[in-house]
Order: sequence, then C-alpha cells, then structure tokens
Amino acid sequence: MVDWLREVDGSIMLAVHVQPGAKRSEVAGLHGDALKIRLAAPAIDGRANAALLAFVAQRLGLAKSAVELKSGQTSRRKVLSVLGARADAVRCLLWPVSSSQRAGGLR
Repeated sequence: MVDWLREVDGSIMLAVHVQPGAKRSEVAGLHGDALKIRLAAPAIDGRANAALLAFVAQRLGLAKSAVELKSGQTSRRKVLSVLGARADAVRCLLWPVSSSQRAGGLR
C-alpha cells in the first residue's frame, strides 16, 4: 500500500501536504510520504481547508461530507478521512501519474 493512503476502521486516511495560494488546484505528486496538493485558495480564515475538502471530494466523485479533516487544521501537513470509497479507487483518482510510470516503467 502507498504511504500516503491507509485503510483504518472502514475509512481511508490520506496524508497530504498542502500548498495554498497556487495558480490552480491540482495534485502535484509526493512530498515525503504525503500526497502534495496545490490549492488556488489562500490560507486565510480556513479557506484553504475548505477548498482542500471540496477538491478531494470532487476528484473522488463524493459528497463534501464524505471527506473530513482529521488533523492539521493550521498546518500544511494534514490527515483526511474519506468515507464511502475503496482504497484502489482513491489511489487511481488522486495519483497524478500514469499507471506505467507508477509501475516503474516509462513507455
């Protein structure tokens, strides 16, 4: 299993590193053992946190209520809980590189 994604008690836990104030919201690869997500929203008054939850929910095709911030309210390093999704689907929908690159080959 990928370090940034774990299954815990029926939910998916995601370790993310957030870069607020980016040109656009996107998955940008890895930052250590966390998935790096760039967000267009600024880190002011919780706007980046709200944008993060909405971005992840939209990418996964889930309701916003299915994605919850578990830790890292004021940190760039955050842990999210995702309900109602399978780990393999989350990995495929959030991981930004092709399956051939993920497997180690560059075809």
